[in-house]
Amino acid sequence: MVKRVSLWNAACPVARSLDAIGDWWSLLIIRDAFSGARRFGEFQNGLGISKGVLTTRLRDLVERGIFETAPASDGTAYREYVLTAKGRGLFPVIVALRQWGEDHLFADGEVRSSLVERGTGQPIAKLIIRSANGRSLAWTDTQVTA
Repeated sequence: MVKRVSLWNAACPVARSLDAIGDWWSLLIIRDAFSGARRFGEFQNGLGISKGVLTTRLRDLVERGIFETAPASDGTAYREYVLTAKGRGLFPVIVALRQWGEDHLFADGEVRSSLVERGTGQPIAKLIIRSANGRSLAWTDTQVTA
């Protein structure tokens, strides 16, 4: 097995973000947390992930400050995984991945899940990258500086 290389000291925020998130299982765990999953069994049942992999990913996400554990909301002895402010900050990332997938990975009419506004049931608008003054920007309107 190839040893994972840490990108934590990279000068690139994308590389550091990927290092913090870990892997695709972690993003799916975070996605499920946004849908209301809080307990180990909920994540495992929803994802079909092995207990060992899920244990490792949840531990890493807690260590990275994306989740915290809390007493179960129903008063039982269980612990729940709750997104921190840092974890909730990943919502636009999950939405961006969802919208990209909707645009590029499904055939017309193919069944897929949808993200809608809770109060109205209406689809959410596409994410738009904007300048500081609100103007819409394309990738060609941006550059990375050191």
